[in-house]
Amino acid sequence: MPTLICDCNKTMPLQAKSLGTALGESLTLHSSLCRREAGAFQQAVRGSGDVVVACTQEKRLFAEVGRQTEGAVAPVHFVNIRETGGWSRDAAQAMPKIAALLAAAHLPEPEPVPTVTYRSAGRLLVIGPVQQAEKVATLVGDALEVTAFAQGGAGAQERTIPVLAGRIDRLAGWLGAFELAWTATNPIDLDLCTRCNACIAVCPEGAIGLDYQIDLARCTGHRACVKACDAAGAIDFSRSASGQADTFDLVLDLRAEPAFAQHAPPQGYFHLPAPDALAGEAGLRTVLRLRELVGEFEKPKFFTYKQKLCAHSRNEQVGCKACVDICSAAAIRSEPSRQQIVVNPNLCVGCGACTTVCPTGALGYAYPRTGEQGLQLRTLLATYTAAGGRDATLLFHSQEQGTRLVEDLGRAARLRQAQGVPANVIPVALWHTASTGLDLWLSAIAFGARQVVVLVTGDEAPQYVQGLRKQMAVGQTILRGLGYAGTHFELLQATSVAALDGGLQSLAGTRQQGPKEAARYAVAAEKRATLELALDHLVAQAAALPEAIELPAAGAPFGTIAVDKERCTLCMSCVSACPASALQDNPQLPQLRFIEKNCVQCGLCATTCPEDAITLQPRLLLGPARREARVLNETRPYACVRCGKPFGTLKAIEAMLGKLSGHSMFQGAALERLKMCGDCRVIDIYSSEREQKITDV
Repeated sequence: MPTLICDCNKTMPLQAKSLGTALGESLTLHSSLCRREAGAFQQAVRGSGDVVVACTQEKRLFAEVGRQTEGAVAPVHFVNIRETGGWSRDAAQAMPKIAALLAAAHLPEPEPVPTVTYRSAGRLLVIGPVQQAEKVATLVGDALEVTAFAQGGAGAQERTIPVLAGRIDRLAGWLGAFELAWTATNPIDLDLCTRCNACIAVCPEGAIGLDYQIDLARCTGHRACVKACDAAGAIDFSRSASGQADTFDLVLDLRAEPAFAQHAPPQGYFHLPAPDALAGEAGLRTVLRLRELVGEFEKPKFFTYKQKLCAHSRNEQVGCKACVDICSAAAIRSEPSRQQIVVNPNLCVGCGACTTVCPTGALGYAYPRTGEQGLQLRTLLATYTAAGGRDATLLFHSQEQGTRLVEDLGRAARLRQAQGVPANVIPVALWHTASTGLDLWLSAIAFGARQVVVLVTGDEAPQYVQGLRKQMAVGQTILRGLGYAGTHFELLQATSVAALDGGLQSLAGTRQQGPKEAARYAVAAEKRATLELALDHLVAQAAALPEAIELPAAGAPFGTIAVDKERCTLCMSCVSACPASALQDNPQLPQLRFIEKNCVQCGLCATTCPEDAITLQPRLLLGPARREARVLNETRPYACVRCGKPFGTLKAIEAMLGKLSGHSMFQGAALERLKMCGDCRVIDIYSSEREQKITDV
């Protein structure tokens, strides 16, 4: 796979020899690859192998040149080395980083994943003043079929679009599948109304507006409007309110309060609350976007779900609901009766926050897959280190707003208005910054990074930022407990070039410790497996090795449980509830056993325990004991008073006898049968009934 590098009119101090050595190929340094030296690009794309072009500024131009090049068949990958390092103040020291970015660009594209399809025929519902809806129709009417749901205002006398009215009961759905349910409470039938305005003229209270809605709070009931509308018969106060429903592909909501309260509304829904919303820049962008949303659209199905790993619920008891709580799109709902959560792929926006906070890995991020992300991080860090780089910092940022901010910083550095991205900071674009979590962060440290920084730009949901902080607190506690000095995880909040520049420069003076040798393992598809691989490597090279590391209570995926032996009756309800096989019974003895490595701190055991005898204790136990089963509680077995076979625990049977001894149903022989195993209990009942029949005879 040939690599083409260009110093962009000699504005970057690129070192072709050192970069070529790091990549294992001979590189030619160009200065005008997109202009006078475009022939080198044409020659490269005539080959069969993929081509990497170290330029994104002229991506469209290169694509056009490729289309015009006879025999061009090679796929082309573009990577930005200019704004991400080549234009920074310390660009001369950035060759290891640039080599790492080029090496990552050589990786294959992510494997295809299942897709989610939307189909829109262009039926647009506008909720708001009638005149605003009619204005929308003039702007998009050639592309969309507009229907208004009147919310006051005066419309044109010549009605050009259908108008609905009443009380909205429900609006739900997504692009191509919105469902509107409303109750027609207006005495004026808009289909019969001729808009002659006779009713408005005769109404003494002014209760009828030019939207032809009657304000029943102002109407005194003299019914002059009914007489005035006698010919058309559009007004009928005795008409009962009727429920109605319809479907739409798109929704434009002009009300002050949006129909959807979540941070990420459904695709196809737009909210413009300003009085004259369509006049501003936001209105123009919305109108243009609405015009584009006609046809068939696809997006990746961003998540995978494995119910057998899910710690959400057992026996209709809810334990972990981290994914439900953090989802900003209201795409995840709880279904305890089915012992699972349900994710609506049409509402999912691909942020990945649910996968970050999921302790078991039941929810996984699918595009790109975790293994592909791990390979990218390992390639970046291995190449960076091999090229002589030190103290690598990974800067995770969003693919849209984050990328724009990083590129703006690079351009500002070129104009000497900023320092730029430091030489040891490697930008990594993600679909969303919430899509990576503890498994990949700890793996990055194991692979050789000294710090992981996540850039948030203000458009993230508040719960995402909170979730990232909790995960970082857990990771940092683990590393400090193992003796790795410094702050390895940082959340950098920046909405401007100056804030990003200042934040990155403040990190440049810090130093962190990491493992002396970089890990080489492949990131697994299962989250817990990856966490174990990362922990094994970090523990093996740790400066300190305590027996256990206490973890923050919020978001900890590891821990133990404490059992109150005085209250626990060894009913084993917790064993049946545990989704991770951390709690186990012993078929031979009345014992409650625990394997700490398996515990995900979901809390289902504590929720299920009828005696409230279980308490969660977040921590990371180190050493072989973490993988071994240990006894949390045990007691003597209770033997059947008839046959001597153990059938329960001494404590449980004694507790049952104590609770039922005063009950009228359990006196005499009935109470004695509670001390028998199931088989003997049946035999005793049958024998008693037989003896009673003989006595009666």
